[in-house]
Amino acid sequence: MTRWSEHDIPDQTGRTFVVTGANSGLGAVAARALGSRGARVVLAVRDTAKGDAVAAEIGPNAEVRHLDLADLASIERFADATGPVDVLINNAGVMAVPLRRTADGFEMQFGTNHLGHFALTGRLLDRISDRVVTMSSALHGSGR
Repeated sequence: MTRWSEHDIPDQTGRTFVVTGANSGLGAVAARALGSRGARVVLAVRDTAKGDAVAAEIGPNAEVRHLDLADLASIERFADATGPVDVLINNAGVMAVPLRRTADGFEMQFGTNHLGHFALTGRLLDRISDRVVTMSSALHGSGR
């Protein structure tokens, strides 16, 4: 049995992917893999300097745009400036942060990981031509 790799991704030339949290972790891996297959990748990130570093590895098909999923106004600005999208990959998230609130008063982890992506997806849905992919961890398996 052969292992699947990014080389198994078909040519994505002409397709646009928005990847949240693409400045590190799985988001960066996904953005690099899609970029290597010809996709235009929009790195939707809170830290644009880190996003720029990943975009430099991808090349001219990468665009870095600021998005703070803990701020509904940031989500609105991002969505208003976004054109047609083939695939939205909801990847960004925070984990085990101290009790804090989003700009809109929600608990930070729930507000960022769930409500932020829900709002972003809702704002972009009429511009997404293919699919929405929502990533998560397997940490739920450790619960009782």
